[in-house]
Amino acid sequence: MAPAPDDDPTLAALIAELEAHEAELVLPRFTNDDAWALGSWLWTTATARGLAVTIDVQRGDQRLFHAARPGTAADNDGWIERKVQVVRRFGSSSYLVGRRMQRDGDTVEGLGLDPARYAAHGGCFPVLVAGVGMVGTVTVSGLAQADDHALVVEALRALH
Repeated sequence: MAPAPDDDPTLAALIAELEAHEAELVLPRFTNDDAWALGSWLWTTATARGLAVTIDVQRGDQRLFHAARPGTAADNDGWIERKVQVVRRFGSSSYLVGRRMQRDGDTVEGLGLDPARYAAHGGCFPVLVAGVGMVGTVTVSGLAQADDHALVVEALRALH
């Protein structure tokens, strides 16, 4: 018999790892130039690796960087918007929110949220500034959700 979702040690370890990412990746500041550097790093890295991703960096409600690699579609923009809504609502990465929902047996719909507006899938991460909190988001769409998340974490570590 499989363990209940809330008793799954693999899921619990993943959630702990995702929570550690958020504790680690707190920036000293986040300027327009930082947003450009973050988006540019993602673009350059995705190009070098041949990844078909769409990249989005926002501070507050202002989009500071947005670019789509070959092989993406307008659908990726929709995924970005839905992931961003999850991060704005819950204040945690979209991957972490989704894994917590999995652990708790919840769904977007079960929480009364419209799945056309919210996607608890990996790839959007809060931009956190020391002493301030969440000031924006950085999002990748186009890969498997764990890979979208990992690429964003790698980019934030490079900026950090």
